[in-house]
Amino acid sequence: MTGITPIVIQAEEEANIYNITRKSKDKEIEKPAEPKEWQHPADSIKITETQEIQDDQGIHIYTDGSKNENGVGAGIAIFRDGEIEKKLKYKLNSNCTNNQAEQLAIVKAIEEIDKTYISDCIRNTIVIHTDSRVTIQSLKNYRIHNKLVEEIRRKTTAIERKGWNITFKWIKAHDGNHGNEMADKLAKEATKKRDISYSKIPKSQIIQQEKQKSIEKWQTQWDQTSKGSATKKFFPNIKDRLKQKIKITPNLTAMITAHGKTKAYLHRFKIIESPECTCKAGQQTVEHLIYECSKLQTERQTLITNITTGAWPVPENELIKNYRKQFIQFVNSIDFEVINTEAVT
Repeated sequence: MTGITPIVIQAEEEANIYNITRKSKDKEIEKPAEPKEWQHPADSIKITETQEIQDDQGIHIYTDGSKNENGVGAGIAIFRDGEIEKKLKYKLNSNCTNNQAEQLAIVKAIEEIDKTYISDCIRNTIVIHTDSRVTIQSLKNYRIHNKLVEEIRRKTTAIERKGWNITFKWIKAHDGNHGNEMADKLAKEATKKRDISYSKIPKSQIIQQEKQKSIEKWQTQWDQTSKGSATKKFFPNIKDRLKQKIKITPNLTAMITAHGKTKAYLHRFKIIESPECTCKAGQQTVEHLIYECSKLQTERQTLITNITTGAWPVPENELIKNYRKQFIQFVNSIDFEVINTEAVT
């Protein structure tokens, strides 16, 4: 109910993450750059996020990344004086992220310029265009030391010392820019390649994979246990529960767990003599209070009115998933002392 992963599953998750990222040699893990590899802040790179139109003279490089059902790819389109000169495609490990693909494209683009082009004193400018705001912001933030981000900084500084003048520019994706559309197409094509050019998986991806495994394990245990039958009616799916932010109250706890407050529960533990509801229409269970009890007719009618579908009764899992705010208001409006007071005859 609380949305907290069972401690045994959580412990296994943490152990698996540690073993994979620290001990296992089966996977290449992308680790942050070591301090000795960090670029000195004084060697800052030039970044512009303006959308003003620039002339197409010099070298303009468009980079992009793609992650889809085929895999992960990076695409590069190099233009010189407005004419396309090179198209490059690189495939990454399928567990790599789109951000890694965006950043690898820039690294490979700089490497290509360094080995292929010679700087001249007339037009020695290079503009590298990317639609990745994450990459631009990472390059600007010198507290971020991701491996690829530091590699971009280092290679940019190295090539500028050879006479190049490099500027990074953010461009809006899918906005009709020919170079950006070409890089996007190349990145998608790269996902279908066989040869992998980059296979280091970020720790964040490992954590995400292990969390997903934990949820699946938790779901299996939840499906198989004979306990918590009342709660299962509200939360049959663990993943759905984890997406919901719920403020726990005594009334809500009693209703969702069927523990405490209801006469059926109190009778089961011999705290009171009868499980019968004071409305005289049956045992006072959670289901009875939600759907039947005449003493809650006013509160129930408010709930029904606030449910836009107009369909009633609504199953417990749909009440908490689709009408959470309205249902919690209904539950918290129940005064158990009042409804459990017998009418004086």
